[in-house]
Amino acid sequence: MVEDKSISGRIGRVVIYAIVISLGLTSLLPLWNIVAISFSSSGAVTANAVGLMPVNFTIETYKMIMEDSQFWRSFGISVQRVILSLIINMILIVLMAYPLSKSKRNFRGRNIYMNLLIFAMLFNGGMIPTYLVVKNLNLLNTIWSLVLPGAVQIFSIILIMNFFISIPKSLEEAAIMDGANPLQVLIKVYIPISLPALATVALFSIVGNWNDFFSGLIYMTKVTNYPLMTYIQSLSVSLEDMLKSGSNVSSLENMMEVSNRNLNAAKIVVSIIPLLIIYPLLQKYFITGIVVGSVKE
Repeated sequence: MVEDKSISGRIGRVVIYAIVISLGLTSLLPLWNIVAISFSSSGAVTANAVGLMPVNFTIETYKMIMEDSQFWRSFGISVQRVILSLIINMILIVLMAYPLSKSKRNFRGRNIYMNLLIFAMLFNGGMIPTYLVVKNLNLLNTIWSLVLPGAVQIFSIILIMNFFISIPKSLEEAAIMDGANPLQVLIKVYIPISLPALATVALFSIVGNWNDFFSGLIYMTKVTNYPLMTYIQSLSVSLEDMLKSGSNVSSLENMMEVSNRNLNAAKIVVSIIPLLIIYPLLQKYFITGIVVGSVKE
C-alpha cells in the first residue's frame, strides 16, 4: 500500500514537472525565435527559414539601433522617466496608503476617500481630457508629461494599504509609547516591514513606465523627446528614403541585410534587456508582496 502511494506520488510529480516545463517552453521558445530572427539575414527571415538558431548570422540590425544617437537620447529619457516615476509613485503611494489603513474611528473621512479612489480606478477621465489638462499646464514635450499623469497608482495604493492593515497594531502602539510620532511610526515601523509589498509596486512602476510607448506618441511632438519605447516603435527600414538622402554604397549594402522583421525583432530584444536585469533583483519579494497585500483579514 505504501509502495503504491509512493509510485503514484512520483507519477504525479512527473506529470506536474512535465506540465510546468511545457508551459515554460511555450513562453520561452517564441522569445528565443525572436532573438534568432534579430541575428538572421533579411533573406532568411523573408523565407521563414529561421527557427531557434540564426540563419546567415548578422548584427546589422543592432548596428542600426546602437549607432543611432537618438536611440541613446531616448534611452536616457526612459531611464529618467522610470527614476522620477518610481520616486513619485512610492512617496504618494505610501503617504496615501498609511492613513487609509487606519480604522474609521481613527480616520473619519476614510470611507469617503476610499470610495473616491475606487471610482477613479474604475472610471478615468479619458485620453482627450487628460491631454487637454497636460497641454493647458504647458507640460507637452517635457519629461513631466510622461511622469505626472500616472503618478498615483490606485491599485498599488490598495495593495500597500492591505499590507499595512495586516501589520500587528501592537508594533505601532509600542512605538507610540516610546514617543514616536505618526511619521516616525511610518518610516521606522511600517516601511521596513513592508519591503516585499513596496518592492512589488516598485516593479509595477518600473515595468509600466519602461514599456509604455503610447504616452510618448500623445504628449511628444518632437522625435528628440521620445522615450525609448516610443522611438523604437517609430523605427522602420526604407530603402527609398536612403536613396533620396544620398547614402553611400556600403550603407545600402548593409540595408539589404535588414528587413522590418529583423529590426522589429531587435527592438523587442533591446527593450527587454533592462527588465531582465531588474526582475531577478525583485523577484524574491514579488510573490510575497502580491499574496499578503491582496488579502485582508
